[in-house]
Amino acid sequence: MAAAFIADVMLGRLAKWMRFVGHDVLYFREIDDRELVRMARAEGRVLLTRDRRLTEDFKVRCLLVGSERLDEQLEEVLSEFPPPEGASRRCMRCNVPLETVDKQVVKDAVPEYVYIHHSLFQRCPKCGGIYWEGSHMKNILERIAMIDRSIAQLKRRNRSFKEGDKRTS
Repeated sequence: MAAAFIADVMLGRLAKWMRFVGHDVLYFREIDDRELVRMARAEGRVLLTRDRRLTEDFKVRCLLVGSERLDEQLEEVLSEFPPPEGASRRCMRCNVPLETVDKQVVKDAVPEYVYIHHSLFQRCPKCGGIYWEGSHMKNILERIAMIDRSIAQLKRRNRSFKEGDKRTS
């Protein structure tokens, strides 16, 4: 089963991007540390945080995110927890898995240009948000692909380093 997460208040952008690749990530703009930890424990979620004190003060499964930059944060988290195989994207706003809908269903909900030029649409069953693969989506996919390549390169380097250690011992 794929890991589920809860992100602290410093990692809102990371939470949204992780949802895009299919991870279940809770995020609250305002939440007390104790409540955050309580929820992580109660729901078996990995706590994502940039707050070192939080990782030292509470016993909870967590990942301390070192970087302030989104791409590096994604690389840190996705190298430890790759996107779930076959998982659908989740709503970037409310974390619910998106449903594919027929084009006709969204006709009056998207701009005419979008309706004419796109054929694949997804909708959030909770908030009604509609997603399609426009230029913004392509940019996100390119960014995720770049991060995936970086992770793969890092893993190859680590494997190569470990193999080198075995030969010298």
